[in-house]
Amino acid sequence: MLDTGSLPALPRGERAEVLDAWLTGLLDEAVAGTPPPRSRRGAGGRAGEPPRTGTDGVALVAVGSLGRRELPPQGDLDLVLVHEGRPEIAALADAIWYPVWDAGLRLDHSVRTVAEAVGVASTDVKAGLGMVDVRFVAGDAGLAATLRSATLGSWRQSASRLLPQLRDLRCGRARQVGELAFLLEPDLKEAYGGLREGQVLRAVAAAQLADEPTAEVEEAYAFLLDVRDELRRRTGRPSDVLVRQEQRPVAVALGLPDEDALLREVSLAGRRLAFVADETWRRVEAALVRRPRGRYRRVRREPLAEGVVRQGDEVVLARDARPAADPGLVLRGAAAAAREDLLLSPYTLKVLAVHSRPVPEPWPAEVRWSFLRLLASGRSAVAVLEQLDQEGLLSRFLPEWDRIRSLPQRHPWHRFTVDRHLVEAAAAAAELTRDVDRPDLLLVGALLHDVGKGWPGDHSEVGEPIAARIAARMGFAAADVATLAAMVRHHLLLPDTATRRDIDDPATVERVAATIGHDPALLHLLHALAQADGAATSSSAWSPWKAHLVAALVARVQARLGGTPVPEPEPVLHPGEPQVSTDAPADAASAISVGVEDVADGQQVTIVAPDRHGLFSQLAGVLALNQLDVRAAKVNVAGHRATAVFAVRPRFGRAPVASILADAVRAAFEGTLPLAERLRQREADYRQDAARATPPRVSWHNGEVTGDATGIVEVRAGDRAGLLYRLTAALVTEGLDVTSARVETLGADAADHFYVANPSGEPIGADQRARVEAALAAAVRGAVPDPADTPG
Repeated sequence: MLDTGSLPALPRGERAEVLDAWLTGLLDEAVAGTPPPRSRRGAGGRAGEPPRTGTDGVALVAVGSLGRRELPPQGDLDLVLVHEGRPEIAALADAIWYPVWDAGLRLDHSVRTVAEAVGVASTDVKAGLGMVDVRFVAGDAGLAATLRSATLGSWRQSASRLLPQLRDLRCGRARQVGELAFLLEPDLKEAYGGLREGQVLRAVAAAQLADEPTAEVEEAYAFLLDVRDELRRRTGRPSDVLVRQEQRPVAVALGLPDEDALLREVSLAGRRLAFVADETWRRVEAALVRRPRGRYRRVRREPLAEGVVRQGDEVVLARDARPAADPGLVLRGAAAAAREDLLLSPYTLKVLAVHSRPVPEPWPAEVRWSFLRLLASGRSAVAVLEQLDQEGLLSRFLPEWDRIRSLPQRHPWHRFTVDRHLVEAAAAAAELTRDVDRPDLLLVGALLHDVGKGWPGDHSEVGEPIAARIAARMGFAAADVATLAAMVRHHLLLPDTATRRDIDDPATVERVAATIGHDPALLHLLHALAQADGAATSSSAWSPWKAHLVAALVARVQARLGGTPVPEPEPVLHPGEPQVSTDAPADAASAISVGVEDVADGQQVTIVAPDRHGLFSQLAGVLALNQLDVRAAKVNVAGHRATAVFAVRPRFGRAPVASILADAVRAAFEGTLPLAERLRQREADYRQDAARATPPRVSWHNGEVTGDATGIVEVRAGDRAGLLYRLTAALVTEGLDVTSARVETLGADAADHFYVANPSGEPIGADQRARVEAALAAAVRGAVPDPADTPG
């Protein structure tokens, strides 16, 4: 009897041996207990032929993961019972399959003749991929050998038809599941660069259209198998998704220090498999192209740069190239390939990796120029830089690269690992080089801006001296080295300030100007770098609205540096002409008017109403009830009238209606619209808006304000419906007025900054701060009183 409980603990090879021995016994018992049927023609199928006995003419073969001796815990047994027309084959099959099911094992089974198996494998690409790994388990070894020979022959003959289908299938899965190297919870099997890629590479080699996978590929594949086995062994489930909560225990079981180390090794393995798969598919496509018959034509070689030529769709070394005597050849060839939107040939990469000599330090001007030319190629440089990285050539020029290679980023709005993010940022910066006076510094700064993430500490501060060392090694002048170091140190200055501070506040503008040393050139470089960084991160991290905020801040700082009055460009928030007014009473001071206009990335709502305690909170509640996400807000008070301007985005695509908003504001003022109760009901209706359990983070920035506000309170919390209303309600209950707000949503997190003041003008003391922080924490949890019930 098979001890299924001990199978998961066995190594893969031993697991396959135990299962093979058990299945062999099942087949022997099935044959012994199933007498051949009586027939004048005999069980052999031809008149006069003696009936088949024993296991003659029947074989049990394994395909899929069992065929590769890679069956994971809770994996399916993929078995095929092959026969030569034995009439009792159905009874034999039942005698094998039922004990497998009774043992609690998952089974994928079929009964075929050799001709039937070949027919299925030649028409169904998934079946054909599995049959490539067919392995004899028990029975007639000669029959199993015949099946393997026939299926491999059919696979080779059908390659021109099946392999394009297989390529399209993998590309579709990549779009659906993603790339293994860049996922925080990767699917180890189906993500592009996962285990399926290793199986495909072997199948392509079996079709004799590519070489057998190299030792590096097999090592990467084996590591992913180890991770999957340990994941399934721990969870007891047939899932291949490496979820976050299982990453640390899996890492410890595999001898790795932590979950980041595990994710990094998974990324490295996935990138290797994806890189080789991409190159293999290019070879397959070239091999499958039908060329007209005729005389052999020599492939034209087109010179591209010194030492490199174009040959077909690749860049190769020229006949007179001397890699050992030409330190600039690697980057010169890479730049030539990227400029032509081509790739270096695999053989050329190998030759360069073996024979190229180190680059002198500081770099010669020609080497630096080639590097800048490579970066300036934009999107086409990404694949070429990946080629250099995979062959270990990039780290020869930038030894610091190894510290950030495949380093995971645990922020949900980051699409890539650190190194790939930097390459993507450089590609995005290549589209902005005309906007700055020093495009060379922009390109290098984009490539290095997060280099500090490979070391402990604040990556902006840590990265500054690292970038300076790299820039000096590249041969930049001292002044340029200082500029590049400043770009790395302050690459978050503009987006952080624009989304967390009031950019109309002169103190905000002065602080930015002082930070960059009143240098207009650095300001423009930082602006372009912010755009490239955001584009390389995700659309959530760099929306049109955020781009508008940063541009507005840059305009104000530029005016300050130029010594001219602040210009009036298209404002971030500005009063609009109200489109609808409520029925104004005799006392015009009590009238409420609402205006709605389209602006960048949403709408702007302007509300003019009588000033009152808790006004900002009530208006925020009305907008939340109308399913409007607030991104920025500001209130101006003149006499007894207040003008509130909100930048909003409809959560469900429905633009706000001015008349509906005006009626809701009036109802809230009159007390007939219970905001707190309605918002609680809305949260119950939309459970996806529930806040996460992580406590909020509250920070104070009292030293950075001027004007009516006496402090800035920053709240970071999980986003939810009505959060802005609840936070401002909490501020009201603690006696504070909100004079302005800056609201930003990053993925599932809200980062809200409120300019607040005591109505009496008194400073905000430590005791009041503590009460406000407690009230804000309660507001995030949803436990906050309605401001309408607050005295005064």
